[in-house]
Amino acid sequence: MRLARLLSLPAVAGVGCVSGQLITPSTFTVAGPFPTSVFSKYYNSPTATSAQPQPVVSDPVLHEVFPLALTDPNRIPINDTADPHPLPPVVSSSQLFSNAITQLHSIATSPIFVNDKCGQCQAILGIAKFVSMATPSNGPAFFTQFCNTFKLASNCTVMYGQFSGIGSVITQVVANADTGGYDGQALCQNFFNMCPAPPTVSLNLTGWFAKPKPSPLPARKKPSGERLKVLHLSDFHLDPRFATGAEANCTSGTCCRSNNHNSMSLNQVLMPAPRYGAYRCDTPMALALAALEAVPELTGTKNTGFAFTVYTGDLVSHDPDNQLSRCYVEYTEAIVYDLFKRLLGSGPVYAALGNHDSYNQAQDAPHSIGGKLAEQFSWNYGHVAGLWEQKGWIPQSAVAVARAHYAGYMVKRVDGLRIITLNTDMCREPFSANYFNYINMTNPDTSGMLRFLTDELQDAEDTGDRVWIIGHVLTGWDGTNPLRNPTNLFYQIVDRFSPHVIANIFFGHTHEDQINIFYSNNGTVMSAETAGALSWIGPSVTPLTNLNSGFRVYEVDSATFDILDAHTWRADVNSFHSLDSQTALGPTYAYEYNTRETYGNAITGWGPNDPLNATWWHHVTEAMEANSSLVTTFNTFQGKGSVLSPACTDECITAKICYIRSGSVSIALQNCPAGFGSVQ
Repeated sequence: MRLARLLSLPAVAGVGCVSGQLITPSTFTVAGPFPTSVFSKYYNSPTATSAQPQPVVSDPVLHEVFPLALTDPNRIPINDTADPHPLPPVVSSSQLFSNAITQLHSIATSPIFVNDKCGQCQAILGIAKFVSMATPSNGPAFFTQFCNTFKLASNCTVMYGQFSGIGSVITQVVANADTGGYDGQALCQNFFNMCPAPPTVSLNLTGWFAKPKPSPLPARKKPSGERLKVLHLSDFHLDPRFATGAEANCTSGTCCRSNNHNSMSLNQVLMPAPRYGAYRCDTPMALALAALEAVPELTGTKNTGFAFTVYTGDLVSHDPDNQLSRCYVEYTEAIVYDLFKRLLGSGPVYAALGNHDSYNQAQDAPHSIGGKLAEQFSWNYGHVAGLWEQKGWIPQSAVAVARAHYAGYMVKRVDGLRIITLNTDMCREPFSANYFNYINMTNPDTSGMLRFLTDELQDAEDTGDRVWIIGHVLTGWDGTNPLRNPTNLFYQIVDRFSPHVIANIFFGHTHEDQINIFYSNNGTVMSAETAGALSWIGPSVTPLTNLNSGFRVYEVDSATFDILDAHTWRADVNSFHSLDSQTALGPTYAYEYNTRETYGNAITGWGPNDPLNATWWHHVTEAMEANSSLVTTFNTFQGKGSVLSPACTDECITAKICYIRSGSVSIALQNCPAGFGSVQ
């Protein structure tokens, strides 16, 4: 009540306390001059009116005078040069690795990623990239832990070890890849099965081709009427460690090795390896010599040799990385090329590297990776180029190109044909893939290989030459072997230079007898009129897996370099066990089929000297649609008549026709049923 009475008293001017009002409304005008006496010193004139006074201020605790630069309005600093907040200390590589593993386990168990395995994988790759860049020596160990955490392999230590596996390579790749983008998604899809496949990147061909495709096309060369014999060998896979009598039906790894057994009978061999080989084994020395001895005898070239031989890659056996070495690869290259030279006659052999013809297998680094990493496989390119030169197969100019360009080269023969060989490891995707392809994947030609091919084809077009292209990994079929983006670009290159420049394309890799047709305009219309080029996928010498051993000879017009006929031979591997009881006889290589006779009877209007080109093969696929028995025949020849090849169902028949018409991954995946690509 007293407070209320005080607040209600009337105010008395000039007597604040008496009135009960502490502040009386009033006005005060400050003097104009700055009160200089407030501070003892100034950096400027405190009485000036053009700038604010800058007093000299001292800190009584620090005993320091603050400099004018701290408050100078004309020199305001961009940032403090002495941050009072300390950064964490630099940790050792072991501490960094330990933390990375902790983060790996946190991501692996986080409920956030229960329904997002792709995001989970790319998050882990982000950590892996940091480890690979900051402490690369720990990269292999990190990937081993990654593998173990997600149970990605039966023996992660062997698979991702620095010396036993691919650990050092994937460390390089992740350090250079865009792990949060396209590269990371592709890595997670292909190697860890945790992401969907990224889409094919749209091509920008502006400026890619120096000239537009001629219209009309140049007049076709006139056939000479003279036929050349050209041998096609593929996938030799010599196994110098083949152990006669070892387990031929092992349950892991390559069979016919003394260290690989059947898990049901570890101490006793259930199926002894015949000395000439078996269906689950690579080529023993005995079979290698048998095949090469049979070739000239069966083809009538014992005294003349071939015009030349096409070898579409893979000399080395299917050893795991921990059993391979640089020396083992060099040994195989030396002995097999020497056998070719001594047993096949005088004609040159034009060879492409296969994915197994490297160490680590399938690995080839693009020059664009830079520095010493770009040269880490140069030993192999130099070695094979030197062997090819020593055998007299390629000139010095091609040797120099092969050394510098991943063992790819161009040879212009005296008869006018150009041979262009490519290292298709730069396009390789699935199991045993080239990890280096997963760096900058949105660029379809990080290696420059397809630039090299395009430039050589342009030069051939300018001079009116025809070209054969030789590689190892096929670009299409069922779409399971190469990468999408490079094969998409390859397809456009083939379209640009077909049919007037590119006469034929040759691949291997699958070990099976297959065909691919390339059409104009990315295959939007598939017809005899739009069929432009053809790739022949050659049968393998090795029986692995569940196949017979085979080879092929082409009859080639000496002016157009079109293939006029093809002959295939094979040896029945199922009979090899019967040869072990005697020494008088070895394997029999028997004539399997004649391509023109097998399929040509179903085609009308095609003369005996007309080429077996893309147009002819499209007519074959139309005949297959009308008569499915032709696909059944094709399926049998695909496995070289192996007793283990599965029969082709109705769905398989549809798929096989689609595969033949698919020269790129994108076309195959867009159009064809999956699951019928192989007869193994």
